[in-house]
Amino acid sequence: MLLMPNRDWQWTYNDAYGVLSVSLGAEMEFLTPYKAKSLIPDALHEHEFSVEHARFYIELLDRLQKNLKLTDAALVQIALNATAAHFMLKPQMPKSWFFDTTDVCVYAEVGKVFELKCNREKYLVLVVENTLQAALVMMLSSECCLSDAKSLQQFDTIKVMHNRLHEIRVKRHTVAA
Repeated sequence: MLLMPNRDWQWTYNDAYGVLSVSLGAEMEFLTPYKAKSLIPDALHEHEFSVEHARFYIELLDRLQKNLKLTDAALVQIALNATAAHFMLKPQMPKSWFFDTTDVCVYAEVGKVFELKCNREKYLVLVVENTLQAALVMMLSSECCLSDAKSLQQFDTIKVMHNRLHEIRVKRHTVAA
């Protein structure tokens, strides 16, 4: 069952875990992986899950359902983290140098899933924010090793230039008549 926003939802900073959370009512709280150092100042104080946040979350859920074959719980987890990343994270500078370039021009709209290629590995990412030349993407793969000293975990974000986003190739089978 997909969780739908209601007026009880609130953004809060959970001091016990040191991360941004969404209070989903009296007895349920969703913890994001986003720590204070990566959050905008407003995210450190309680405030409403606005109509704009709800619209973004619902539209993203709808798009994810059509493009990813995941459980409802996984879709909600991705959509809530993406909503938090879109509205609550500090702006980032692109860090494209970790990833292979592509010769294909892509349209990186919010909610679209791409691959990033790094060290001969492919990683699934979701566009959570798009600008003219770069996109903030959220890691959907479990882990991405960028170097010996740096890696990204699932739901971490990184900003990359559009020429690093690789379209996901769908294998099609042709049957001759």
